[in-house]
Amino acid sequence: MKALVVSVSNRASAGVYEDRTGPVLVEGLAGLGFEVDGPRVVPDGEPVAEVLREAVAASYDVVVTSGGTGITPTDRTPEMTRGVLDRELPGIPEALRAYGLAHGVPTAALSRGLAGVAGSTVVVNLPGSPGGVRDALAVLGPVLGHAVDQVHGGDH
Repeated sequence: MKALVVSVSNRASAGVYEDRTGPVLVEGLAGLGFEVDGPRVVPDGEPVAEVLREAVAASYDVVVTSGGTGITPTDRTPEMTRGVLDRELPGIPEALRAYGLAHGVPTAALSRGLAGVAGSTVVVNLPGSPGGVRDALAVLGPVLGHAVDQVHGGDH
């Protein structure tokens, strides 16, 4: 299974600081058995939609983004993602928020991340913090491979 990691950060993409979530996500997905490309670091907005469309066209099994899911005026990753998805998978972001809340992260309730399927690619938005990414990997570990299998026609 092949995955692409996309870090969404206006400041990291401009070189103001180093991307801290992408490497955590690459390592975590590799640990789940994925062949991982990235992280690709892009600013929020239309560049997110562009990289997602490119990843779907390149037949990645999974694309996981980190960042841009909050409520600041520049957080637009969910809107860009929604425009690329064919179907949403609401249970994944619900589980991610519930996990954060249950583990003492009240701001998890503010995450607007989405998950869904675009073509045959599973797309998941994660928060833009290393801790949020680590928490998300705990949730995604048991389900991500199964989701990929299902998208490719696997049996229940």
